[in-house]
Amino acid sequence: MRACVATTVHHPEDARIMHRQIRALLDAGHEVTYVAPFSHFNVTPAMGLTAVDVGHHAALGRARAALRRGVKGADLLLVHDHRLLRALPYRRPPVVWDVREQVSPKRLARAQRRHRVITPAVVPEATLVSASPPPPGDTRVVHIGRLSADRGVTELIGLAERLVPHGIRMDLIGAAAPDVRPLLRDAQRVGLLDWFGYVPNRHALRMAEGALAGLSLADDTVRTPPTKIMDYMGRGLPVITTPQGASMVEEAGCGLVVPLDVDAVLNAVLDLKENPGRRAKLGAQGHAQARLRHHWPDHSAAFVRQAESWAGVTTHALAV
Repeated sequence: MRACVATTVHHPEDARIMHRQIRALLDAGHEVTYVAPFSHFNVTPAMGLTAVDVGHHAALGRARAALRRGVKGADLLLVHDHRLLRALPYRRPPVVWDVREQVSPKRLARAQRRHRVITPAVVPEATLVSASPPPPGDTRVVHIGRLSADRGVTELIGLAERLVPHGIRMDLIGAAAPDVRPLLRDAQRVGLLDWFGYVPNRHALRMAEGALAGLSLADDTVRTPPTKIMDYMGRGLPVITTPQGASMVEEAGCGLVVPLDVDAVLNAVLDLKENPGRRAKLGAQGHAQARLRHHWPDHSAAFVRQAESWAGVTTHALAV
């Protein structure tokens, strides 16, 4: 099968796109053309891919031209941002939209009448679960993922300042929205936290190992449980989350749910610091649940079979 995978919005090293879906297709012996903003993010395409460079948030005409190049000879087109549904070339293979954001039922229904649609029920969110992560430590907390106002940047910076007297540092691993970058740079400049910027997911997960807790401080405008919670679970970290991640954390018994309030988050961090047995138990329970339910290699073969079915090609066994 020849698949074209396309985005104009996401980083080319996006974990779900590159390190899960594309990697699964390549490992199954399929050919992949990847349309993505490589130059914008200064990324060299991975070996084994046919790359088509496109501008970040490219205008529809330029996006359509890039897709036209990408789908030549393709059996399937998998797009990861909804704008591309308005830039589809006339001659194209079956189209699949991987829904990456909260969308209205009306838009989703309209898309389903015309294209295949990937939702968590079709291809679940997942992570790469470590076989035996180190136990949680007591000297740092970590946040993985995009940094923005609706994901608690102000509270993270406030928390970092409050943690300094307790000998706990904060590691922030992820790209930041333009409006919060000056705040993060200032906080790093005065030594309140370490902000590493964008780090490929596989490296970010290793960097997080051994932290006291993983933080997920989304506000109530974020409609879906943050996937970073799975990442923390997969690395054996206790999770401290606002109510947007409550269902996942409570079901797994892997952390604490707090309001989006610096005092509340601080108290949760200090509680875990003072109770090593508790944080070890929470981390272990989360890791066990992640290995049981959220380990991507357990889902990758089903994803490949579904993609082959949509493309109308013969199913292949997934390489191991």
